[in-house]
Amino acid sequence: MTAQILVVDDVQANIKLLEAKLSSEYYDVITARDGFEALTQAKEHKPDLILLDVMMPGMDGFETCKKLKEDIELSHIPVVMVTALSEKSDRLKGLESGADDFLTKPINDMALFARMRSLVRIKLLLDELRLRDKTSLQMGIQPDVKNAFISDVSGARILLVDDDETQGKQIVAKLGEIYTVEWIKDSEQAMVKSTQENFDTIIISTLLSDADGLRLASQIKSHVETRNVPLLVFVDEDDSRTMFKALEMGINDYLTVPVDKNEMTARMRTQIRRKKYQEALKSTYQQSISMAITDGLTGLYNRHYLNTHLDNMVKQSLQNGKYISLMIMDMDHFKQVNDTYGHDVGDMVLKQLADIIIQASRSTDLAARFGGEEFVILMPETDPQAALGAANRMREIVEAYEFSIGEGAPPLRKTASIGLATLHPDGDSGESLLKRADEALYIAKNSGRNAVKVSTKMVPSGW
Repeated sequence: MTAQILVVDDVQANIKLLEAKLSSEYYDVITARDGFEALTQAKEHKPDLILLDVMMPGMDGFETCKKLKEDIELSHIPVVMVTALSEKSDRLKGLESGADDFLTKPINDMALFARMRSLVRIKLLLDELRLRDKTSLQMGIQPDVKNAFISDVSGARILLVDDDETQGKQIVAKLGEIYTVEWIKDSEQAMVKSTQENFDTIIISTLLSDADGLRLASQIKSHVETRNVPLLVFVDEDDSRTMFKALEMGINDYLTVPVDKNEMTARMRTQIRRKKYQEALKSTYQQSISMAITDGLTGLYNRHYLNTHLDNMVKQSLQNGKYISLMIMDMDHFKQVNDTYGHDVGDMVLKQLADIIIQASRSTDLAARFGGEEFVILMPETDPQAALGAANRMREIVEAYEFSIGEGAPPLRKTASIGLATLHPDGDSGESLLKRADEALYIAKNSGRNAVKVSTKMVPSGW
């Protein structure tokens, strides 16, 4: 995963060591020698994650982290404190200052990289939401969102899944001082409850006696209703394998058993603040959606919005040196549908095709109706190989789908042709990216249809 990391440490040897480790994992590294420089670098570069030392002259890591979280433009950037301090009080102080994690030196590389990948994934989603908010502002649709992480998290709803009677009571008592906590011991009931009700965070023990807690967490994470709900798991303090696996699966955070209740409270607050911030971005954005930026038939973005957002995405990708790919999809022989069954049925088919696109796309992708039966899917941080895989999956899903055309009528089977292009760092633009994908689509349609064709302009490897 390509990401830019800001390393903050007053000891040059420590910076060099972390820089070497991160570079070997293909992260882009920028550095700062103290808290003041860290704030300057963060404002200038807007990194994807900050690795922050605690013991620094002038302004220590705790104060630096507080200032980062107080800045509206920086508050969503994940912070991991890396320090020689090992006391629980120091760890708690770091988490309460807004840090997402607190790692003690010497650093376990597996723990560091697992945590970084998890946090960068979350940052990517927030960046996309913030960019969409900026796009709408430029179009005069809505005022910009001016809230950082929300400080008041009282009253949030927590679902606890744990069959340890003693531990469960202690956690309910502690979290119940601030939140509304629902405690369920049965994993099947928890699965139903989580999808039927709205929770701000879900905590699952991986030590359940009746189920695999990690599998339950994965199932909850895969449901549309709970996909964006922060998930925390309880893990045995010696079970590092489960800790790393949880983070790789997309679980937001973990707590070791026996649980430190104060640390749990601090981590819980961070997760809920992030969720509420994400919901605030989504809410203000969704409230502003109108026919000015959406397609009336399918509910997808329209061509006008796509063009504006594409320009923003291209500019950002070129600045950050990150991939962006785009596919244009056209339903094959769609005119036959309208000629045979009428335009009402044609509209039904297009609506279903739009649903397929939404379901098959990632939350960070942007889908738009380009015109007629043509659709565009914009895929940020997607290299050519991953984009080709996504396009082939999309084509196969359409080919296998049975389109409903009305009660009593047999379903239709249709296919789609797809043109694919990836942003080139050398003088590329949103317009040229679209043009190259459209040229590839033309080739796909003229070579037999039901195919994926890629723009012939090669993108440099490793860009």
